[in-house]
Amino acid sequence: MKTYCFALDLHDDPALIAEYRRHHEPEQIWPGVLRQIRSGGVLSEEIYLIGNRLVMILQTTDDFLLDEKMAADSLNPEMREWERLMWKYQRPLPQAGPAEKWMRMEKIFEVR
Repeated sequence: MKTYCFALDLHDDPALIAEYRRHHEPEQIWPGVLRQIRSGGVLSEEIYLIGNRLVMILQTTDDFLLDEKMAADSLNPEMREWERLMWKYQRPLPQAGPAEKWMRMEKIFEVR
């Protein structure tokens, strides 16, 4: 199993953050988005929030290829529409490049 961790910020607006949280309630997420998330070797996806900082953790199969998954997601019309909607709430991290949204984090410590 592979693990990936990503970070992204939300706009620092309590009303927008509350809306973003509602969009991620199980009954609110679009079924097509859930299907797309689960495709291509993703075993689980979790998003954590503190203040306006988001952290996403992906657990994937050993043969998972992140670049292929990102390309497939970008070709899915429902996923593109979801991402457009989510961008209302999200903002890039200060160190993000012009086309970067979720930024992959570097693991610096692990205990087993």
